[in-house]
Amino acid sequence: MPLQLTPTFRERLAASDRPLVGLWACSGSPLIAEILAGSGADWLLIDMEHSANTLPSVLAQLQAVAAYPVTPVVRVPFGEDVILKQVLDVGAQTVLVPMVSNADQARALVEAVRYPPRGRRGVGSSLSRSARWNRVDGYLGDADSHVSLFVQIESAEAVEHAAEIAAVDGIDGIFVGPADLAASVGVLGEQTHPDVLAAVQRTFDAVREAGKPVGVNAFDPVAAEQYMANGAAFVAVAADVSILARQSEALAARFIPAADRTPRAGY
Repeated sequence: MPLQLTPTFRERLAASDRPLVGLWACSGSPLIAEILAGSGADWLLIDMEHSANTLPSVLAQLQAVAAYPVTPVVRVPFGEDVILKQVLDVGAQTVLVPMVSNADQARALVEAVRYPPRGRRGVGSSLSRSARWNRVDGYLGDADSHVSLFVQIESAEAVEHAAEIAAVDGIDGIFVGPADLAASVGVLGEQTHPDVLAAVQRTFDAVREAGKPVGVNAFDPVAAEQYMANGAAFVAVAADVSILARQSEALAARFIPAADRTPRAGY
């Protein structure tokens, strides 16, 4: 019997009447990814840009979360054809590419995730998990419906070109990165600086005007709620490593006197 693939993030967003809430998987652990997948979150970002995740660990995490009703999104370290091909071949259906600054870059990425003649993705479906080793009927001809492409706007230049990037056919949504955006506008580390918030909102308005969903990273609950109220279709609210760091600190602070709590850097 032919196999059916799960819905892409594009399809999940189109079917939702509320913002989708996501968590990041940075640890590289399939076990932790599975714990996050069973949390009730809508989507899970498996991050290759700011973590030690590699192709084998991405594959293991995709397999670990496959049994849960969560939509995995794989963020590649940068928009390079071979990396995109490999991530798609191990079974990622939704990919996120960071640091996209203009429409030309966006169009090149669309071509990288599509098979000829619409693009230049390498053909290896009989060898790969993407088509479940040719157990998905008509995968090659229907691959575009099984793959969604999101890009990140996270620089002052990209904000100015947000409407053009979002309008590119084949770009399914935009993810705003306030951390790098803050650095780009000269307020490194100040993700809630008024200039950053204004740039995020300009991006929201431009992307929504283009008819595409827009999301954002906001590990601060107040900021996340405000972004949702301002039109974010999806928001990443925490990462596995940030949850572990903050909750372990909170437990230590609750049960150990402050004078006895000595961070042991390097251990």
